[in-house]
Amino acid sequence: MKKTFLTVITALSALSVSAVEEKKDSINPNDPVFTTVIENPITSIKNQARSGTCWNYSTLSFFEAEILKKSKKTYDLCEMFVCNKNYMDRAIVKVRMHGDAQFSQGGSAYDVLYVLKTYGICPEEAMPLPGTMYGDTLNNFNQFFEVMEPYVDAVAKSTAKKLNPAWKKGFQGILDAYLGQCPESFSYQGKTFTPQSFAASLGLDWNDYVCITSYTHYPFYTEFPVEVQDNWRQGLSWNLPMDEMAEVIDNAIRNGYTLAWGGDVSEDGFTRNGLALLYDEQKAQGLEGSDMAKWLKLTASEKKSKLADLGINAPELTPSQETRQEEYDNWTLTDDHGMLIYGIAKDQNGKEYYMVKNSWGKTGKYDGIWYMSKNFIVAKTMDFMVNKNAIPAKIRKKMGI
Repeated sequence: MKKTFLTVITALSALSVSAVEEKKDSINPNDPVFTTVIENPITSIKNQARSGTCWNYSTLSFFEAEILKKSKKTYDLCEMFVCNKNYMDRAIVKVRMHGDAQFSQGGSAYDVLYVLKTYGICPEEAMPLPGTMYGDTLNNFNQFFEVMEPYVDAVAKSTAKKLNPAWKKGFQGILDAYLGQCPESFSYQGKTFTPQSFAASLGLDWNDYVCITSYTHYPFYTEFPVEVQDNWRQGLSWNLPMDEMAEVIDNAIRNGYTLAWGGDVSEDGFTRNGLALLYDEQKAQGLEGSDMAKWLKLTASEKKSKLADLGINAPELTPSQETRQEEYDNWTLTDDHGMLIYGIAKDQNGKEYYMVKNSWGKTGKYDGIWYMSKNFIVAKTMDFMVNKNAIPAKIRKKMGI
């Protein structure tokens, strides 16, 4: 009996070892296995849904993280308050320019900072939840903007000799109908606030926040408005050499700060499963064992599929100051999306990535988090907002701040 028992145990152990070895063999070495290096506190994943408001969600997430860092308090700040105020201001600018300005859903991190400083803010619960004003459960700006854009165009391009100011009242009615009316006062945790007093109670110094970029068509260590359409307020960004821009990002994360990042996610390397790499197609075709002629015959989708199959082992380009400028000037580096950089992780090969919070709900392989290679972030950054205290002292000295 004892001998039989030992024989069974030995057989089971052998099967177990075999199963483990088989499992090891079945693991795709191209699939990432991430280990967290640094993870700074952030608030919950939100969903901008069918609205072009990434600039709003990412920057309010940034300020929520700033509050967490400073006071350990968790807030859910109201994106629709910012939209209501911001779209009115943007419409006014288009009207003043007689239509020679863009009116769209997009915006910048500076827009959010401006609203906080000028109009204040309220918690999410002080306004109707996104979508509920028109019977939806999330944002859907399709009809909203189909109504607003023609309205603004009609006013801005009016042939009237004198503009009737009543248009603002009508426009505010559209904003309130789709987004909810911004409260003049509200109760929160047993206290009564105005939007301005609530913003002041958050404990942040709005003068601590700066935007940073890196291009060569303006002098380094000076400020300039990045020339993209959604920077309609002409918010200024500090222009740093690319390597110092990258140093600011790394220094901020390693010292407990986050960054409101704006950049280009239209590249093939930005996948929908939570990974972003700066693909080097020329090297990739060599790894696939095909010559250049075969690679060139592939369709764009076939090339993208082959690169995706390579996973974390897909070769990456090394960004440079020259390529950043060239791509900005030829329109291939575009202002697409805003997200929150909040941590650093490394893959099984030891390569480091930034951990980035998106605003598409808990989608993708990592439930709303993207792992974006450092090369991708540096190459595809349009600009980012950061607490100036997160900037290395030697760089701040060059900036004069």
